[in-house]
Amino acid sequence: MTLESRCADAWPAQVDKPLGAWRLRANGGYTGRANSTLTLRDPGVPIPSALRVVEAFAEAEGIRPCAHVVVGSPAEPAIAAAGWRVNLDHPKGAESSVLVSSEPMVGPAAAVSDVPPEGWFDLVVGGAPTPAQRHILTSGPRVAYASAMSDGVLAGAARGCLVESVLHVSVVEVVPRFRRQGIARTLLSALDAWAKPKIRVLQVAVHNEPAMALYDSLGYRESHRYRYWIPG
Repeated sequence: MTLESRCADAWPAQVDKPLGAWRLRANGGYTGRANSTLTLRDPGVPIPSALRVVEAFAEAEGIRPCAHVVVGSPAEPAIAAAGWRVNLDHPKGAESSVLVSSEPMVGPAAAVSDVPPEGWFDLVVGGAPTPAQRHILTSGPRVAYASAMSDGVLAGAARGCLVESVLHVSVVEVVPRFRRQGIARTLLSALDAWAKPKIRVLQVAVHNEPAMALYDSLGYRESHRYRYWIPG
């Protein structure tokens, strides 16, 4: 699943170790994606053995054992058979949709910079970033930060990371009182103009219906879904 690999490259964990084609990831607890093992293709050992490695890795890194599993992937039934279960209590939801678009974004664009502008972290993470947050948000092959002003204040923010020809868009945040004013569109348009990608990709929790509707209106369509699995 090349797209999942590109997403992982765009959201780099502090620790990222290979287990065959799997990726053991840890990032101080910040985000499920960066603190789960990406289960792509063959781990090089039987699945039960691979999951024991995942558990040992998580214990060493001080995080909860977790596997990032594409819905319908070959690994999914074997992971279930090993006694793992979908993490229904995950704070961001049990299942996420990977949305893609091949259509350029057009329209007014927000500002883009190669460093987080003043107030960007406040809006995205609620204050000064922790080392784990800063690592994720400032690392990657090529990163940019979109920001939109309204009434003299920062009204919206987003991050883009270009991995080859794929633009990974994340942490799209709009201040509640400025929502439904087209600010999210200006943020995505700005990142699109900066990156000039062939493919745009977003990852959204399926229960986040407003976000799913927004991205549908902007031309994004579902590629696949993934879920987080934990030991039963």
